[in-house]
Order: sequence, then C-alpha cells, then structure tokens
Amino acid sequence: MRFSGVVAVTALVLSGQTAVAAPAPVQPDPLLAFLQDPGTADLAKAAKAREAKTRARVLTSQAPGHTYAEREPASARGRNDSPWTAELTGFKRSALFTGSLLADPTMPTVNEFAEPNDTQATAGDTGVGTTHRAIRTTGKIAQHDQDFYRLRGTGRTKLTTRTDGSDLDTVLTVFDSAGKEIASNDTVGVSTDARLEVELAKGADYFVRVTGTQNTSGSYELTLAAGEGKGDKDFFAIDLKAGDVIGASVTGAARKVVVHDIRGREVMASQQDFSGVYPEESPLPGGGNAVADHVAPRDGRYYVGVEDGAGRYELTVKAFRPGSEKAGLQTVFVDFNGALVDTSVWGAPGEKQLSPLKRFLQNWGLQGEENAVITAAVDTIRENLALHGKFGVRLLNSRDHADPWGQRNVSRLVIGGTIAESGVETVAIAQTIDPGNFGHEETALVQLDLLSAPAGSSVSLNTYLRPESDRAKFVGRALGNIAAHELGHLSGSWHQHQFNEHDTLMDQGGNPRAMFAVGADGVGGNADDTDIDFGEDHFVSNEGFSGLEDAAARTRWGYLTPAR
Repeated sequence: MRFSGVVAVTALVLSGQTAVAAPAPVQPDPLLAFLQDPGTADLAKAAKAREAKTRARVLTSQAPGHTYAEREPASARGRNDSPWTAELTGFKRSALFTGSLLADPTMPTVNEFAEPNDTQATAGDTGVGTTHRAIRTTGKIAQHDQDFYRLRGTGRTKLTTRTDGSDLDTVLTVFDSAGKEIASNDTVGVSTDARLEVELAKGADYFVRVTGTQNTSGSYELTLAAGEGKGDKDFFAIDLKAGDVIGASVTGAARKVVVHDIRGREVMASQQDFSGVYPEESPLPGGGNAVADHVAPRDGRYYVGVEDGAGRYELTVKAFRPGSEKAGLQTVFVDFNGALVDTSVWGAPGEKQLSPLKRFLQNWGLQGEENAVITAAVDTIRENLALHGKFGVRLLNSRDHADPWGQRNVSRLVIGGTIAESGVETVAIAQTIDPGNFGHEETALVQLDLLSAPAGSSVSLNTYLRPESDRAKFVGRALGNIAAHELGHLSGSWHQHQFNEHDTLMDQGGNPRAMFAVGADGVGGNADDTDIDFGEDHFVSNEGFSGLEDAAARTRWGYLTPAR
C-alpha cells in the first residue's frame, strides 16, 4: 500500500485524517494513493521509473502461438458482445485475437473548438449533459497553453485524452462552476494520455481543462462521455486450468480490455497499461492501450473482451503456470533489525540504512517487549497467509533465523525505518505487483515513523491505544496485517475498495482502523478487535480498474509449492 501499491511499486499510503467517505478519483495508480499530502509529494521519480519499465515490455518478446480472427462481420454489432455469446477460439496458452469494433452511435465527433478557450469564461460548450450524451473532439496545446470545455453533470462521467503521434503529455483537470478543482490526472500507465472517471452532480455546470506537462505541446483527441453508451464489444472464450495466470494486452482501436470468470462476472477491466509494475521476470504481456491480468481459481471457461473504440484491434492473451511451480519454494524473510535497502526501485536515490524496530518501541509505550511484538507480527503474517496443502511459503525472521537475503528464491520484508531515512513517502510499499509470483527476489517495506507518531493521526497506532490495551499484541498484529498486505502485492493482488462493508487485507489505504483490526469501540488491543483476511472484493475505482478481485486465490496460487 503506499499502504497502496505499484512500480516498481505497490504502496499502502494511509491518510493522516479520519476517512468518512471515499475520496474523489485523482490518479489511476496504486502507487499514488492516500499520501499524507499529495500536493507536496514528488511523484515524478516513481512515474519515470514505472514508465521506463513499461516501455521495456514488448508484445513481440514472445510471439503468440495462435492467431484467431473475429467471426462477427465488421459491419455487425451484438453477436459476440457478452460472455454468453463469446466466440469459441480453441485457445491454447497463447493467442493473438484480431477484430474490429463499430463506433458508438451515441458519440458524435465534433470539430475542434475555436480559440481562445483558455479560461472558464471562454470554454467551448460541448453539449455533453444537455444535447449530447458524449462527444469526441480534437485540440492543440501550445507551450503555456490550456483548453477549457464546458459540460453539464449527469452522474458518472468519463474523460479521456489520446495523444497518438503527438509530443504532448496531457493533464486532465475538472473544476466546478466556482473554479474549485474536483479531480485531476496526468497519466494513464506509461502513456502521455490522461483519464478520469468522476461523479458530477446532475444539472450543475463543470469545466474540463486540458494542459501539457513540462511545457509539452502538440495535438490531442478528447472524449467526454456521461453514462453508458452503445459501443461495440467483442468477447472470446478461453479454457483455463486452476492456477493459470493470464495477461491480456490490446493495441489498435480498442481502449479497454476485460476479463470475466466462469460465472460471467467481471473480474478485471482496465483502460490503462500498468505492466511496468510487474517484475522483470514476469512473462505477462504489456505495451498496449490497456492491460489486464487474472489468476484462475478453478478449472473452467473464462472470457476476455475488448471495447471502447472504433476500428481494428489486436488482442494478445497469454496463459502461464504460477512462477513457483518451476522456480521452487518461495522464502520470505521478515527483517526487524534494520536493513540496507536499495530504494532506487521506488524512484528514491540509492541504498539507505533503515533503523530497527526496537528504536520505535518506546513511542508506543513499550519497554523490553520487542519479542512480544515480533511474535505477534510473525504469527499474524502466518495466519493471514493461511496456506495449506500444496500452497505454502517458507517464513523466516531476523530474531529466529540467519539472514538469507541475496540467496535464490528469497524475498524480504523490512519492518523498520522512516520516510526521512528512505526517501520513500509512504507507510508501506512493495517492489512490484506480481500476478503469479514470478519475481522471487524482491523487497517490501513497512516504515514506522507515521505508525508510531503521537496519538491524533488516524495512521498512528497510538490513536487506538488506551491504558487497558494489550499494546504489544495490538502493535504486532497491526504490523503483521500491513506486512501481509505488501506480500499480497508481491504474490499478485491489486488494491480493493476500502470503504465498503468488506474489510480485507488488500483494502487501499485511507481506512486504517480496518487495516489495524480495531473493533467498534475504537480501542486496539482488547477483546473487541476484529480479524481481516485476504478475500474477494471490488477493485478500488480510483486506481483505474473495475471488477471483483479474488485476492485469496491470487495469494494461494502465487505461493504454490512445487511438486516434488
């Protein structure tokens, strides 16, 4: 988590304020979620590191073994628009699906709006929310330029820029009629495009601003859409075995890729390419307009689809067995002693020495109780993984075992250090998100400065401690839950919705009481405390995904014990 997740990274960032409602979408990026003060964070370094990783992933690195051409005629619509009408493809581990999408008839193309349109007063009137449900238009940004567009709120609204062939790196911002910023986005994956999905009050006027980052200039295409349209969709059936890890990446006209499970439920939909968050060892495809992944919890027929576009597309789908099936048993070493950590994987500058857990104990009112905290943390991690039978992981810790870091198939989870020491502005972070767990020598980090700050901040454990609290047990369990969240990223899970009725270990930051397992009385370390685990829940919407994620299945198969 930044208590969040992604590029080299996956982070869990807990808000420093008490959360009462889901925040407005700001970035479809698990790494950039719930920083204490997003306005002061330097996000450029992590973004550039992620961009370089994603650009390095190419679809041609492993050519698909099978090509399948869509059977629905190019002029037809509706014959393969759902999982129940999906085309049977004879999929065998790897395929390139080709086809064509028909344009959404409810989305007209509008000529470029006249200049000047660089203020709300001179904004181009798009008619969206009044005369149109949606439009597509084009524009140009010169240096130090900006374009404004007016629309009327009608509920859920999607805004997207595309910059194909342009030097422009777009930023999208939405303002209300008083000029207050509602939401902003400056990147979709590694591209120069931008995308927002926001809830706009019905009948109210809003303004969309398009600008370029770092004085970039050039042309762009802008799409504004309120509600659901009638765009074409194409679905293809693929048969998978339990544990199969699939990746799907689409290029060409299609801008969205979706995966449905054997019950027809949407289990991941994406309009962005975040393959740069995968480890280098991951074989999953990337480099397209949109990328999705899924771990099949059981044998059966699954469905991959494309939508949101008009024209020809190419969809690459590849299936692999989990990484541990070949690489061997995974070892996770939990280091409480302080460690030398290479923070460059998160965009920070180089190797940093982090302080040990014992330095922070007195901040929680603990004296001489390091062993009790470590025991509670390790027991909580082990309980949360709850892997039995053919699923397992070797869990070692710095108190009881020699340090195996640097050996084959060893990842480490460091519990210690501060933001000032690491330069990584987060509570906790993992090196990658790794569906299938193909990268076995990675680092995750749980920092202790915000967690041990004085009471008052919702992210501080002290806020929930009382004289009657079992302090060592509460602190250890909270650290174990956060650690398990980061191991969830390393074994392939993204963030889940943190404000609904389901509290899970993969909840995004911003709701620390749930992650700390504080009960209804608001006091930690007593009989009222709760238990959270990996489970099935909706993706968190402000990271750009939709659908139901089964984090328990992703964790189990990520930690598959290879057959002897």
